[in-house]
Amino acid sequence: MLKPFSKNIVFLDTEFSSLDIKKGEILSLGIIKYNGEKLYLEFEFNGEIDEWPRKNILPYLTEDKISKEQAKKQIEKFIGQEKLYVVAYVNQFDMIYLYKQFGLEYCNDIFNWIPIDFASILFSLNINPNSLVNREQSFFNEFDIDLSKYEQHNALDDAKLLREVYMKLIK
Repeated sequence: MLKPFSKNIVFLDTEFSSLDIKKGEILSLGIIKYNGEKLYLEFEFNGEIDEWPRKNILPYLTEDKISKEQAKKQIEKFIGQEKLYVVAYVNQFDMIYLYKQFGLEYCNDIFNWIPIDFASILFSLNINPNSLVNREQSFFNEFDIDLSKYEQHNALDDAKLLREVYMKLIK
């Protein structure tokens, strides 16, 4: 169904404090390599949090919180030397928040500067891009994916689910 340009990719998802990019920050980050290796981070945060993430994200953040500098080191160690393409479902928010959190130069040193928008991939395959975010059971049944394995709005689980759908599309 899909023939990728490269396997040099990571699947990435973030959860953030607000859809307003001027005030929001990353609360958690999940990254999955093509081979399935994973990294999950939760961030120190003392800013304002919108009502929706307060109810749907904060109660499920259970890991030790780390600083931006600690996160940079962990991401660098996890990614290694090769620049990777980022595949994200809502890449416009994920990438803006990565740039905001870590700086454009840092992100461009680690990731290829062109993110891959998974919603656009679905759209181009004549699949409703909202099927993934809305957790439409018929969509996941078509790919024989068990949604019960994934906690919605958990950055790591969302990145894992994104990878699983992607892997089904390239078979």
